[in-house]
Amino acid sequence: MPIFGMLQRGGEVVIRMLANVQQVTIEPLIERTIAKWTLIYTDEYDIYSRLTDWGYDHETVCHAAGEYARDGFCEVHVNTLEGSWSLLRSWLRPHRGIPQESLPLYLGFFEFSHNVRARGKRLLGSLIGLLLAPPRNPS
Repeated sequence: MPIFGMLQRGGEVVIRMLANVQQVTIEPLIERTIAKWTLIYTDEYDIYSRLTDWGYDHETVCHAAGEYARDGFCEVHVNTLEGSWSLLRSWLRPHRGIPQESLPLYLGFFEFSHNVRARGKRLLGSLIGLLLAPPRNPS
């Protein structure tokens, strides 16, 4: 199963395992996670081609043409998310051979740890709060 991620620069990451990475699969996740008319930066992968049709502003970089960042009034790049993928791979490396059914738990913990990193010592309280919270509907 492919892993799909979104990251707000300086903000939170969302990581999900999906049955496939197609527009019909990612559209509901994007709509639940990102406010309409938000400017979204992506690479040139075709699944993102309908973002403007879905109500988002969209800028791309074309890795196939050797473009990794574009400077201007607002720099366009996807380095922030790619850096998170690198951190995730490094974090998973010592856990070789994670069973497919356990991977969502590892991804969830990585997502949680990333999103509460600014809380520092309050991390334990946040974790306990989540453990005591009522179960949420997985999506």
